[in-house]
Formats: sequence, C-alpha cells, structure tokens
Amino acid sequence: MKKQINRQGPGRGNSGRLAYSSEAVGAYYELPSAAKTLEEKLIVAALKRSSGKDGVPYRALMREAGIRNEQDFAGFIESLKDSGEITVDKDNWVKLTPYSGDVEATIVSLSQRFGFAKPRVGTEDIFIPGGALGGAFVGDTVILTDLRASDRGPSGRVKKIKAKNTSPLTGTVHLGEEGASVTPDGAIRYDFALPPGSLGGAQDGDKVLLEPVADPSGEWKNARVVNVFGTGDRARVCADAILVRYGIPTAFPEEVLREAEAISRMTLTEADYGERLDLREEPIFTIDGADSKDLDDAISVLKTADGYSLGVHIADVSHYVKPGSAIDKEAYRRGTSVYFADRVVPMLPEALSNGVCSLNAGEDKLAFSALMDFDSAGNMTDFLFRKSVIRSKVRGVYSEVNRILDGTADAAIQAKYAPVAESLCAAKELADILRRRGKERGEMNLTSDETKFVLDENGVCVDVIPRTEGEAEQLIEQLMVAANIAAARVSLEAGVPFLYRVHEKPVAGRVEELYELLDKLTVPCGELKKGDPTALDFSTVLERVRGTHRESLVNQRILRTMEKARYADRELGHFGLALGEYSHFTSPIRRYPDTAIHRVLGELAAGTPKAEIVSRYKAFMAGAAGQSTETEIRAVTGERAAEDCYMAEYMKAHLGEHHVGVISGVTPRGVFVKLDNNAEGFVSLNDFEDADFEFDGEIAHRDLRSGRVLMMGEELPIIVAGADVATGRIDFVPQQP
Repeated sequence: MKKQINRQGPGRGNSGRLAYSSEAVGAYYELPSAAKTLEEKLIVAALKRSSGKDGVPYRALMREAGIRNEQDFAGFIESLKDSGEITVDKDNWVKLTPYSGDVEATIVSLSQRFGFAKPRVGTEDIFIPGGALGGAFVGDTVILTDLRASDRGPSGRVKKIKAKNTSPLTGTVHLGEEGASVTPDGAIRYDFALPPGSLGGAQDGDKVLLEPVADPSGEWKNARVVNVFGTGDRARVCADAILVRYGIPTAFPEEVLREAEAISRMTLTEADYGERLDLREEPIFTIDGADSKDLDDAISVLKTADGYSLGVHIADVSHYVKPGSAIDKEAYRRGTSVYFADRVVPMLPEALSNGVCSLNAGEDKLAFSALMDFDSAGNMTDFLFRKSVIRSKVRGVYSEVNRILDGTADAAIQAKYAPVAESLCAAKELADILRRRGKERGEMNLTSDETKFVLDENGVCVDVIPRTEGEAEQLIEQLMVAANIAAARVSLEAGVPFLYRVHEKPVAGRVEELYELLDKLTVPCGELKKGDPTALDFSTVLERVRGTHRESLVNQRILRTMEKARYADRELGHFGLALGEYSHFTSPIRRYPDTAIHRVLGELAAGTPKAEIVSRYKAFMAGAAGQSTETEIRAVTGERAAEDCYMAEYMKAHLGEHHVGVISGVTPRGVFVKLDNNAEGFVSLNDFEDADFEFDGEIAHRDLRSGRVLMMGEELPIIVAGADVATGRIDFVPQQP
C-alpha cells in the first residue's frame, strides 16, 4: 500500500485561541519595545499577558516576571519608565504605554497569498496580506505599519525591509508535464517554478540548494538551482542539505587545522606535572558509549567515614585552546558539536577531540578536576577545583557497566573493571542518593524520545531503536550534575563573570493551557492549578502517567509548557532540575560554554585577583551567552530535521505494515500518531470511511455518525501508507474496523 504524500504537509497549528484580547492587541501589541535586558523583556511580556486597562500591581508583576530580587526589579522598572515603555501610577500599578506606531518583526512564514511576521517583542504572529509584503521574504527583518486588531488576530503591512535574510535555502525538485518546480524546505508553503535554464542539472526528486527570484512586482514565484546535493530519496543526501540550510560549519579552516596538528604533537612537560595535582594513582575511569572517541569526562569515588569523596575529572581543553587563537574563534563560531545518524560535526578538530584532549585509558592526561565531598545524606559539604594530571585505569562502556550493576557481567567484564571495582560501587551508591534527593526536591524526570538510527554499509537507515537509559547512564548523569552545581557555586561565591545554564519557570498562561488540556485528558493535575506551581508539582503529575500510554504525550506537553533552557551570564536557576544554581562544566570538547567557564575557574584556581578576572571576562561572557544559545538551537534544529529524514527512510521500507500508535497531536484536518519506535505520521480525516468528524478545537475529533472519538493520548491502529525522505514526512491511514 502506498499513499501519495502531500508535500506541503499538514500543519499542527494551535487551538485557534488568541493569546490576547482584541482590546489588548489594539492598545499594546504594536509597541516596538525599548527593553534592553532579558529581565526588562520578561517584565514587558508579563504585562502583555496580564495587563488590563488598569495595569498590574507592582509586586504581582514582579512575581509574574519571575524576578526574585526586589532591588533589581526596581531598577528594571525605572529603566522601562525612562524609555517611555511603561507608566507607574501613585498606587504602584504598572501598565504598558499605549502606542500605535511601527513594529520591527521577522517574516516567519510565506504562502502564495500572504505571510506571517513575528514581532521583536510579543508572541502572536502578525498576518500580512500578499499585496502588503513589499517584496519581503522569509527571514527578512522588516518594519511593519498600519497594524490592526481583529478577532482573527493582528494584521499589518511591510513599511520597509530593514535587513535581508542571507541564510541558504534548500528544496526538492519536481519534474512534470507542466514543467519544473521546487518545494522549498522550511516555512515557505508553496512551490517555486524553475524556468528553463534554471535547473542546474537537477533531476526529478533531487535535493538542491536554490536561489529564489523575485518578479518585477516583488513576488517570489521563481527560483534557480545553485547546487545539487543528490537524490532526495536518501537521508544521507538530505543531511548534507540540512547542514548547509542551517549554516552549520563542517570544514575547518586551514589555519585551525595547522594549529590543531601542532597541538596534537604536544607532550606533557615537567612543568605540567609540577604545577598540577597528581591524581594518577586514583581509581579514575571513564564510562561512555562503545563507539565514543571523544572521552571528555572521568570519575573517581571513594567511600569515607562521613560519606563520599567524588572526583569529576574533565579534559583540560582550555590548556590547549587559548583565547583568541584560530581554534578558539572557530569553536566559538560553532558553539557545539552536532550529531547526525551518519556523522558527527565536531566543535574541535579530531586531532584534539579524539586525540590529545581525550581521556584515553592508560595515558597521562591533563584534566580539570572538580573534587567534592558529600555526607551520607548526599549534601555537598565541600568542593574544590584544581588543574590535574590523571591516568584513567579503565575505558568503561555503558553496556558493560550496566551488566556489572545488574549482576549479569561475565568473568571477562568483571576482570576488566577490577581495578576500579570499589570506586564504581561507591559511585553507584552516591548516584542513587543524589537521584533520590533530586526526586525529593522536584527534579523533573522527563522521558526522552531520542532514537538510535542503525545504518547499513551504504548509509541507509535499516533499523530504529528508541534510546533507553540504564543504571550506568543515570550514574554518570547524576555525578556530572553534581560537578555542574559545584562550578556554579564557585563562581557565585567568588563573584566573577560566568556562564550559567538557566531554565526559568514557565509563564502562568502556558501553565493554565496545560492544566486545561490535562483536565480534558482526565489526568489529575490539581497541583498545577495553585498559584506559582513548583517543579515538584510538575514532577508529581509526570509520575501519575508513568508507564501509561499517555506518558509520552504528557511529557511532550509539559516540555512545551516549559521555557527553553539557555545560557546566561547571570544565575537565574534551573527550574527543571529544581536547582538555584547550575552551569555546564563537564563537556568542553563538545560545548563552548564549558571551555569558557574552565578559563574562569582556572584563573580562580591560580589565584588571579577578582578585579582582573572581571575586567578580562565580563563583556566576553555576556556575548558568549547569546552565541552559545544560538548555536545550540541551530544544532538541535538541524539534528531533528535530519532525524525526520532518517525516520522516513526507515519507514519507507515498511509500507503496508500494521501498527498501533498513540494520537500525539490533533489538527483540523487529521491527527498525528506516534509509534513505539518514535515514528510519527499523519492520518487524514479523509481516510476514515463513512465518517463525519467534528473538531473540538484542541484535543479531539468526534464522528457525528458513529460517536467515535479520536482523542490525544488514545491508541489508534494504523497502516503505514507513505514516507517522503526529502521532507521527513510520514503518512498513515487508519485500520478500518
């Protein structure tokens, strides 16, 4: 059975409810915010969510914006008053200043007859009729004017294009009797025509790099092919295009490779041994995946009279990658390593990541060690960061350690880990205590939908396996979290510039939408209905659905409710981990923020005066926070797009198979269904025989003839009907009763 794929695909959309009332949109939506800091933007956003004509009480606004320090909050309010963005009356009620001027926005989607733009401040997109686009294209920064409010949302027209988008555009070529066309990837909802002479040698179904071409009226109807990647039926080819589309750098500049080659030949000197803590006799070992080559963290744990002594030993990348070097500039530009099914795009050249920096067993290696003491209840009682020399005793593998921990290891595995057996046993005890403490404080144990893609010798996806975490993976995670907490505490105590991993609490409006949805799904969630729910409240709801067929859906919806984790140069806490301080210290080979904070911690360990550290790093950390967040988003978005293509490639070999999945999303035109292997496909309402469905606007369709209900979280038997590798789109049809 094969079903024709709709190349444009169904949109998930939303429930159709507006974020703001028409009155609020008309009065405030088009305000071009003068907010400069994140906190000022949070205050403006909170006012837009909550503000009626009388405004919001001062202290209520402080709570809604999630700002804890009253003195800081007062400063942000004064700044917004000075810029004319807000007013504060004699009773301390705060409200936005009504404004009807122009808005800076970004074009986020384009159809043949209209587009949508996202304003620089605000959450609701602005509709722009086709004749009012003024030649603007997706990604362009524009100035909008003539904003109007209606029950269907705000609308406006492009006054001018402030900055053109220069990001690459990719798509899939189609050759037919009516001529050639190309379906763009991303947020362009129609095909471009490819006039004669513009194909560039592309064949039907090829994935290409393309250049849109505007006609004299400014409309984007045509395009030309700039480069051909290859057939869009191969996920590997699509992955090539995704790297280009998202601007993920792949080739290292020659200067960087020369530096890396020189560094790779460096050997440890007498000064290295003399200046560092010598931990080579400690029972240190690594635990990673069997195919990992960049081993950047090792552990050692000793049981003490009072509790435990934990060492987390991280590859000392900052020793080799100096500030301002060609490698450093390239690592800053990349921000993070990117992981696709068939390749890794590393942040650092392999001569460093897999060579001199990697903590290979049996070799003396330079490390940065976080040395922590815990009492028997898991309280961190002391911590110290020191540059060190280590020698890992065992190259541990997750699958092997899991067998040791569950008692199924054979004699060969037991012999391999004998040199660190006591350290491993103590690590397991400490990790269990830390995991229990995390659960007690409300750490959210969100299940992962990550998938391992198995490729054959030709790079074709032949199997998909949902990733699961064993005891060994959880052990390492807990010990790394401990080191990340300690690093943040060191910086806060010293009062020096730093990068923190922050995760702010969810905004009230999203929480309300979540518990309304959970009510409809009959999932008890009374904890979320009280004012300002805690992480423990969300965790309690998650545990209620653990092991049920609604677990994945509730996990997904809670994730959507949460703010996105990001990097910041101020500590704002980590809501998901229920922590007041957190950073990223443990992966400098693959994450630039970790390398950046190693430098600051190294300065502290060396006794550098605080004033000198502040002068050297304050401005840098502010810029690195934004850059690191942007490159992380770029990497994650690209990884997900590639995963969609590999999943479609796998499912294309399984057309006609019968499965039972869970409805994961509902749109006016149909439902999304997720299978146990994490494949998600669309089921059109048109494929249900003799049915007349009515949409409730959010979570369900009800058949007016039979009474059958298609509701989120419920199971639905399906048949795999189609899979389009080029778009990563999968279609199912329902199994007929």
